[in-house]
Amino acid sequence: MSGDFGELEHREGFQQRHLGADTDELVAMLATVGYDSSTALLDDLVPEAIRDRAPINLPEAITEADVQRELRALAALNTPKRPFIGLGYYGTFTPAVLQRNILENPGWYTAYTPYQPEISQGRLEALLVFQTMVTDLTGTELAGASLLDEGTAAAEGMQMCRRVSKKTVHGPETVLVDEHCHPQTIAVLIQRAEPLDVTVKIVDLRQNLPALDDVTVAVLQSPDTRGVLHDDHDLITQLHASDVQVVIATDLLACTLITPPGEQGADAVVGSTQRFGVPMFAGGPHAAFLATREENARHLPGRLVGVSEDVEGRAAFRLALQTREQHIRREKATSNICTAQVLLAVMAGMFAVHHGPGGLARIAKRTHVLASVLRAKAVAAGLHVVGESWFDTVTFRLDGRVDAVCDAARQAGYELGRVPDATGALYPGDGMHVRVALDETATLADVEALITVLTGETADDLLAVADTAAATLPGIPDTLTRTTTYLTDKRFTLYRSETELMRWLQRLRTKDIALDQAMIPLGSCTMKLNAAIEMEAVSDPAFAAVHPFAPRSDLAGTAKIVSDLETWLAEITGYDAVSLQPNSGAQGELAGLLAIRGYHLSRGDTQRDVCLIPSSAHGTNAASAVMAGMRVVVVGCDDDGNVDVAQLRDLAQRHADTLAAVMVTYPSTHGVFEHTITEVCDIIHTYGGQVYLDGANMNALVGVARPGWFGADVSHLNLHKTFCIPHGGGGPGVGPVACRSHLAPYLPTHPLFPSSPGAHGAVGPIASAPWGSAGILQISWAYVRLMGGEGLRRASENAIVAANYIATRLRDAFPVLYSGAHGLVAHEAIIDIRPMKNMAQITNADVAKRLIDYGFHAPTMSFPVAGTLMIEPTESEARVEIDRFCDAMLAIRQEIAAVERGVWPTDNNPLVNAPHPPQRLLSETWNHPYPREVAAYPLPSVTHRKYWVPVGRIDDAYGDRNLVCSCPPIEAFADSVAAISSLP
Repeated sequence: MSGDFGELEHREGFQQRHLGADTDELVAMLATVGYDSSTALLDDLVPEAIRDRAPINLPEAITEADVQRELRALAALNTPKRPFIGLGYYGTFTPAVLQRNILENPGWYTAYTPYQPEISQGRLEALLVFQTMVTDLTGTELAGASLLDEGTAAAEGMQMCRRVSKKTVHGPETVLVDEHCHPQTIAVLIQRAEPLDVTVKIVDLRQNLPALDDVTVAVLQSPDTRGVLHDDHDLITQLHASDVQVVIATDLLACTLITPPGEQGADAVVGSTQRFGVPMFAGGPHAAFLATREENARHLPGRLVGVSEDVEGRAAFRLALQTREQHIRREKATSNICTAQVLLAVMAGMFAVHHGPGGLARIAKRTHVLASVLRAKAVAAGLHVVGESWFDTVTFRLDGRVDAVCDAARQAGYELGRVPDATGALYPGDGMHVRVALDETATLADVEALITVLTGETADDLLAVADTAAATLPGIPDTLTRTTTYLTDKRFTLYRSETELMRWLQRLRTKDIALDQAMIPLGSCTMKLNAAIEMEAVSDPAFAAVHPFAPRSDLAGTAKIVSDLETWLAEITGYDAVSLQPNSGAQGELAGLLAIRGYHLSRGDTQRDVCLIPSSAHGTNAASAVMAGMRVVVVGCDDDGNVDVAQLRDLAQRHADTLAAVMVTYPSTHGVFEHTITEVCDIIHTYGGQVYLDGANMNALVGVARPGWFGADVSHLNLHKTFCIPHGGGGPGVGPVACRSHLAPYLPTHPLFPSSPGAHGAVGPIASAPWGSAGILQISWAYVRLMGGEGLRRASENAIVAANYIATRLRDAFPVLYSGAHGLVAHEAIIDIRPMKNMAQITNADVAKRLIDYGFHAPTMSFPVAGTLMIEPTESEARVEIDRFCDAMLAIRQEIAAVERGVWPTDNNPLVNAPHPPQRLLSETWNHPYPREVAAYPLPSVTHRKYWVPVGRIDDAYGDRNLVCSCPPIEAFADSVAAISSLP
């Protein structure tokens, strides 16, 4: 025997599991495309001018066991105390039934955004539960299906209220923000307003209301950052009298006991649902909310779930008012749709289901009682307490004792909050006040220890004080006591036993197609493997139960993950600096454009505000440019889908004095490695602009080409695409921004983290937390460690080979709309369905819905070209699954051919009638010219893994005409459940 011990280490074992096709399968796919190696294919595909042949300088790949050991060691470096810091982040108990069945369940976390509603009914119902919970608790009429975090939700609320305002201002438009809002929220509001020439004034609105002549919006918080509750009825009436819209940030748990802001008259209510069973995660991901009046529905940012019906009249869920999507509005966009945290919204909504209205009220009362005991004992000891009403947070004026008290608290195992001063300075604390924010994890023993820390005395009779407080709720005045009911829908009371809740969650999950069931071939969305080993550390309390504003010294493990990822991503992209703060791709886009804006302003180029965007670009690009205060000028594309370089040059020259940037996607949105990319970069730089390269398609660039090396100045990356963070049904996401050194000073900053990159630049925070969604960065960290530089390069190669294999197999049946050199595509291929509409009245929507009967999620529809389908397989799909998809598409082409030949009529065939739910298949009448078997089992392979769609094709127009965005009666869906349960 002979061998090498290094081979026995099997460091590439994970790579073999991540890459769907083994060596033999890859060779076979290459042969189908016409190549004998992936290197030869890339040589023909990628322009030599940008081709990266250098090794990626990353740590060597390690095994799964080694990754577990390293992550445990990093977790051990996190040494946080019990965090009673507040600022919108609280300890919470994640119910085990939700952690196991949602957070750690690939059926939930690998699903895609529910743009295909028929295969997303479970997720959509769960989001409707979230929306209903928010509207009920906030006392409003309408809520969206989640936003990113509280700070950005406040900013979106401010922008929405500006849009709906009918007020005419004669001077600079002004937004008033109360100084007792959370400091990070204030900072995000300032950052969002500044590019739009909106003045933000920080004032104590409840004590010193200024002149309102040019004020369009006022932003308040209750409970405020000190924990003080406010009755704002009269203030809101006064603001409304001057046509000022009012946004109030609130706490949903408090709203179970207090009169909610919506009932007080607020125009928009915002906040975070983090404390509803979602760990603090060092800042995220968490589902924020924005609730408002129904009349504002068409101005609501983000996504909105509504109720419609399918073609046979069954109730069904869908995303409502889809014409609001910025993919359609482009340069007229006012917000960005990629701003959701679906998985976390599902968690928060189901937390309310798990506890029910009574359970939530019990948690709220218990927490309030603990805060009341703490306050009472502190007052009795002579401490000065801020405010006369409270919910769960008490702020003490300690004058010069702050450091001593905080040090004593740390010695006792607690971290308290230092309160920013009242002059508007956001960092550091003023040396006078300390905040103690209790939560559902707190105990009477914690209160006893905190009293000793604050007063130096031993507390007694705590139980008696607690009993009195429980009977009276002393911090909530009668004028603020809630009198209205909430969570009256049966879903919030029906699933009281874990058995019933588990079964309901399972029924919801099985209504959807997620990556655990089948390939999701969405172009530009990169639905690749989210390996269990990568996901494992997300649930580790050492990473999860961490407050984002704990001292940096207590977060050394998380800090190391952040630092490593920043370094690795800079190496992979060829850039010089990276910020992980943006918590979605949309936020990354905005951060990159703000960096460009900050750079121009620093040079005195205040007039540079034109952003050139190709007509093929992601719709989010235009939305982000508008939000960054830029004017969008569209650049056309040639017949091959490439940027029209001549027109680009003309526009750059025409706007030479005002050119700020170009936004290009590479490989292009058409799925092509454009050979003119370096020329595009040179043109923009010649006329004083900067090149923003959208990193959405980085899945085809890692190890192939580095944007920072071939001329781009800044990019965002989608860790939820290229670097394996799961989509979670439409969020969480992480959209780090990477840039060259001259833009680094203008990366996002944070008021509570002054040492962040770009801290002395012109850009404020892009998110509420310094590290954005830090709680899921372990996923991408583990992916890079498991793959190493060579493994990452192989992933890109395999993705490109798989896309070309599909294009080759389907080309004779469906025209491949765009291709580059040698007829090759990048990592995705666009097939044209429009000829079928001319010949058989079949549309791309018909093909998409028919794929459901074959058990597949549809490719991307009508983007970037109407009437097409964009397909992306990713490197994680095995050849057998890719072939299964191709076989389905080819079978569908034969069905179309049957319509073309007149075998089936154009208005009654398997495509226009798709999908086929079991209710129709089991009905006594069957008025179709094809047998039921063709509808249900179009290929033999389907019989072995049949997905039963719960509803037929959904009527979008009906849902928009009859807008219902809260939970309908459960009974409306009884027939669907019965029909599905009766099938094999």
